[in-house]
Amino acid sequence: MAEEDLLQGVPPMIEELYINKLLNYLEEDAYPEDITSKFLEGIRARGGIVKSRDEGVIAGLRFITPPFLKYLGFEVITHKRDGEALRKGDIIMEIIGDAGRLLTVERLTLNFLSRLSGIATATSTMVRLARSVNPTVRVAGTRKTTPGFRAFEKYAIEVGGGDPHRFNLADAVLIKDNHVLIYGDLEKLIRLIKERTSFTKKIEVEVSTYEDAIKAYRAGADAILLDNMRPSDIMPIVNELRGGR
Repeated sequence: MAEEDLLQGVPPMIEELYINKLLNYLEEDAYPEDITSKFLEGIRARGGIVKSRDEGVIAGLRFITPPFLKYLGFEVITHKRDGEALRKGDIIMEIIGDAGRLLTVERLTLNFLSRLSGIATATSTMVRLARSVNPTVRVAGTRKTTPGFRAFEKYAIEVGGGDPHRFNLADAVLIKDNHVLIYGDLEKLIRLIKERTSFTKKIEVEVSTYEDAIKAYRAGADAILLDNMRPSDIMPIVNELRGGR
């Protein structure tokens, strides 16, 4: 598979940022040195085969190969691309290069691909189940991500067919119960934020009651999140606000 297909037109500067992030992760594991694998340096290996041990959706190859492993001097043959379905035993990629360096980077590579593929697989499963009921449903991620790993985890959500939602606190307004508790008035808070925030930013409001959902709608919220509510509590709100309102 061509390297440019994996990178999908990523600009060189952005590619360098990805490499630097992964080098930081490698430093955590390999600094100051791999006191075991260093004795195998200089031996050329053609045995770095990454296989799937289960079914799922692959994610993370875009960052591991070619930017990272190529940067470290390895030749990589890929047999899959991000978003493709995996079956047990499928060969994902082959890595050719210095045996000592390969063993040093092995765990980071496997951890990275496993985590992103796990997120993509779980997202894909939820999207499939939700759309079996409503084909227009969108499953969105949260900011409950691993510190320092958000860019990759949000990417995995997209690979799995989900919506990454907010990447950070500046992406959109999200008024939660704590904001309302401190300010004291949901509708006034929404109107205040609408007046003082760029029109390019969506305003989402998290509510847990029918009354607050209606207040949020009347105050001009762009999206209403129904938090920790039972289906029997949700349906009256949906029935009230459906129909393009």
